[in-house]
Formats: sequence, structure tokens, C-alpha cells
Amino acid sequence: MYIVFQCIGAVIGAGILYSIATGIPSYNLAVSGLGQNGFGAASPAGYNLTSALIAEIVLTFIFVLVVHGATHERVPKGFAGIAIGLALVLIHIVGIPITGTSVNPARSLGPAVFVGGVALEQLWLFIVAPIIGGVIAALVWRIFK
Repeated sequence: MYIVFQCIGAVIGAGILYSIATGIPSYNLAVSGLGQNGFGAASPAGYNLTSALIAEIVLTFIFVLVVHGATHERVPKGFAGIAIGLALVLIHIVGIPITGTSVNPARSLGPAVFVGGVALEQLWLFIVAPIIGGVIAALVWRIFK
């Protein structure tokens, strides 16, 4: 149910963002989009599929590993949000030019539903890569914790 509601929330969030964006008369969904993810021509800097796949796997791996480490029972309580937030900021600084940064399939689903076209065609990568990165992080965490 968590995954279902996260996806529903992502679509609702993208709808809210779209509603806000249309408040500017010059806004055009086809031109400006909604922060959807992409590779190739849909990448902010033109990165190809392979680069996008590697980036999303590695960035998700790092993020999930930070979450595991920051929330571990042996870590001082009350600081997890700082570590997780800073990690997410750094991941976005690196990832936005490559793919727009997903590291969460629901984050990619919401805008893709509204933008359609290439965003929906490329959505598979932003579902598969974070799952792979998350699974690798979980395995590494189990081995080295």
C-alpha cells in the first residue's frame, strides 16, 4: 500500500504543480514540462541512456545507503534528517543535469503522467534504475553494517 499511495501522492503533487504553473499566462506544458526526468534529448544536458541508467543506479545506491546509515540503531538519534537531507541535496546537484534526478520511481511518475509523450516512454528507466540501486544498497548494507 505504501508504494500505491506514494504513486498517488506523486500524481496529486504533479497536478498541484501544474495548477500553480498555469498561473503564468506564458506557461506551456509542452515547452516547460513539470520537472520530468529524461535521457537523450529529454535530458537537461543531453546525456544518453547509458549515462542516465548508471547515474540513477549510483545516485539511488548512495541515497539508500545514507538512509540506512543515518537511521541505524547505533547512530545518535535526532540527526538522520540532516544527513539524509544533505545527501539528497548533493545527489540533486549532481543528477539534475544528467536526468533531472529521480532516485524514486514515484517522483518520476507524477510529472510523466501530466507531460506524457517522451516522459512516459522513458519512465521505465526511472522505475528500474532506482529499484536496482536500492537493492544493491540494501545488499551492501547487510554485508557491511
